[in-house]
Amino acid sequence: MDRRTFIGGVVFNILAGSSIVDAQQPRKMPVVGIMITTALTTGMNAQTIAALRAGLRELGYVEGQNIVLELRSAGGKPEALGGLAEELVRLNATILCAFGPAAVRAAVAATRTIPIVALDLETDPVQAGWAKSLAHPGGNVTGLFLDLSALTGKWLELLRAVLPALRRFALLWDSTTGAAQLNAMKATAREIRIDVDVLEIRNTDEVDAALGAAVSGGSKALVMLSSPIMRNSSKQIAEFTMKNRLPAISPFRPFVDFGGLMSYGPDLEGFFRRCSTYVDKILKGASPGDLPIEQPLKFQFVVNLRTSKTLGITIPQALLLRADEVIATP
Repeated sequence: MDRRTFIGGVVFNILAGSSIVDAQQPRKMPVVGIMITTALTTGMNAQTIAALRAGLRELGYVEGQNIVLELRSAGGKPEALGGLAEELVRLNATILCAFGPAAVRAAVAATRTIPIVALDLETDPVQAGWAKSLAHPGGNVTGLFLDLSALTGKWLELLRAVLPALRRFALLWDSTTGAAQLNAMKATAREIRIDVDVLEIRNTDEVDAALGAAVSGGSKALVMLSSPIMRNSSKQIAEFTMKNRLPAISPFRPFVDFGGLMSYGPDLEGFFRRCSTYVDKILKGASPGDLPIEQPLKFQFVVNLRTSKTLGITIPQALLLRADEVIATP
């Protein structure tokens, strides 16, 4: 064997060995960072994560095999979300899923390059500066949004149909969501000449005190504005309204399941499942700026007749006929 043949064989063996090593290296799995304002251990968030996971499974993603989910919760303290977003950026997350306005704000502040899939029921993404338009977001934020300020009139309409003599109500507002819903509700209340007592909360620890103020202030009904904290507190608020005989309406269906009087809002389980389609498209190469932002077109109106009987309230038949579901007495 001459010298050139020997060197050529060594080079070939090195390259072949390198190819084998490369082939044996596990492919790096995409990391999806998920940011939630409230505790991961609650039933509401368990449903949220289950819906997202179910959507991902339907699209062929299996945790630990071809995708990694990094879950982060602020534990009901929205101010902690900034640090969680920065942590996920340091982990080189492939995509950030941000649920709720405070989570989206934190994600946007932490990165303008990592794609962000948002689910936010309280913000107009164009007005917030996160998207150029719903059809063509243009930046790194896309997902599912609903500016629920447009629904404030509907909540008061339904409440007045049950309580035609209503002249004063308490409004439970999470100020970390911004003022859009609050301002819209105040304007609606002024138009129909109803007084409103605004009860502000900023985290889960303040819910009890706000509910107590609703009763001590003499309000005759309660309206919950939308927020992740409010949704997560559905059971707590429903039990309070039952104990204190306070008719109430919520954007969230679980509130009625727990004993609240009425709810009117979007199908959130389906909404969360839709997030998985955005994750899938981005992982397959789509740019978030090219993925149109979706908004729900269908809303559910649910009435708890058992609660109305307990509260001594008669629900008009015309209103019951409009309900998508009526929880009747056993």
